[in-house]
Amino acid sequence: MKRTLSVFFTLLVFASLLLTACGSPASEPPAAPAPTEAPTKSEEPAAPAATDAPAPAAPEVQTAVIGFTASLTGKLNVESTRQNNGFNLWMKQVNDTGGIKLADGSLVKFESKFYDDESNKDRVQELYTKLVTEDDANFLISPYSSGLADASAVIAEQYGKVMITTGAASDGTYKKGYTLVYQAYTPASRYLTGALDALANADPNAKNIAIIHENDKFSTDVAVALEAYATGKGYTIAMNEGYDTGTTDFAPIINKIPAGVDAIMGGGHFADGQQFAKSLFEKGVAAKYIALLVAPPEPTFVEIGDAAYGIVGPSQWEPLAAFTPTYGITGADFVAAYKAVYNEEPSYHAAGGYVAGLILQKAIEDAGSLETEKVKAALDAIDMTTFFGGIKFDTSAEAHGLQIGHEMVFVQWQKDSAGALIKQVVWPLGGKTADLVYPK
Repeated sequence: MKRTLSVFFTLLVFASLLLTACGSPASEPPAAPAPTEAPTKSEEPAAPAATDAPAPAAPEVQTAVIGFTASLTGKLNVESTRQNNGFNLWMKQVNDTGGIKLADGSLVKFESKFYDDESNKDRVQELYTKLVTEDDANFLISPYSSGLADASAVIAEQYGKVMITTGAASDGTYKKGYTLVYQAYTPASRYLTGALDALANADPNAKNIAIIHENDKFSTDVAVALEAYATGKGYTIAMNEGYDTGTTDFAPIINKIPAGVDAIMGGGHFADGQQFAKSLFEKGVAAKYIALLVAPPEPTFVEIGDAAYGIVGPSQWEPLAAFTPTYGITGADFVAAYKAVYNEEPSYHAAGGYVAGLILQKAIEDAGSLETEKVKAALDAIDMTTFFGGIKFDTSAEAHGLQIGHEMVFVQWQKDSAGALIKQVVWPLGGKTADLVYPK
């Protein structure tokens, strides 16, 4: 009996275990969620990444138009072309370096608008009116020569445009009550007075002078001022006569030169000055001293050969001159840059074109603006030394814009040790590179 109960109990336990093992999955307890660890401080969600600050906006760039005429043709072609070259070199350098920064942070670059005036005064006023009224020029540069510049100055003042005159030396333009016309060159009234000083230094006994000049505004102004200066110094004017613009045959006027004159002074522009010097040589004129306007400083004056020897000429600037600039590039840098572009030595006409741009640049920088009145005020205040020499303007009502800071240098064609013709600075003495050859 006991054995039967033991077997029955064993079977009952086995059956119970079997039923538990074969239970349906629905009856199982839900699985516990996977444990999550408390985040450490370093594992806290990162703050959103800061966005990069926006890049500063590029400065606004505006374009200012500079208008002018140039004598690409006509009798003033040589001087005008070099003046144009110098101005274009300045403009390219400014634009290539990013322009001029104004007070509002914007930049200004330049473009030019110009026409061929054909060396013709009658075209100038028409063309400058077009530059202002149709081409919207912000500023003006004068044409080459005093006569053409004088004609253009009327238009600049009439339309309220600042004009820098270069290649224009006559004093009279700046004595007409203009307020917006500014002269880069030494005035005509001081063009040949230094040549007379050089003569007096070389020969205190020289007293008789023949003045022979082109009958144009500039040359006549120089001759009038020279005669007044010479008579005031006790010289005798043995002859004072003009010749027509375009003259190529100088024999009639040379034949009138009195015997025994110590000096011949005058001339006009490049073509006539070069031919006049050649004619004096061919005629065997025995003056001890010859000083002529415009032509002698030009590098190509030497093309007349021995006729160039001993000729003195006033120059607004020379590569030999060693001014220490307070503003702008050095003379050496200008010469190198000009030669690199134009493959020739720059004359003072080229330097004058460059410095016209430099003057305008300085005024715009000081004004921080393109506004006419602000630029005018800055020009009135300019007193600086450039590679070209001093720059300062008369601000009186009687002669507003007349150049009072710049002085001439005088060159003479001499021969080096090998007999080749070269230019030397002979006056003033403080800047000379050689003694004056005297008598010629």
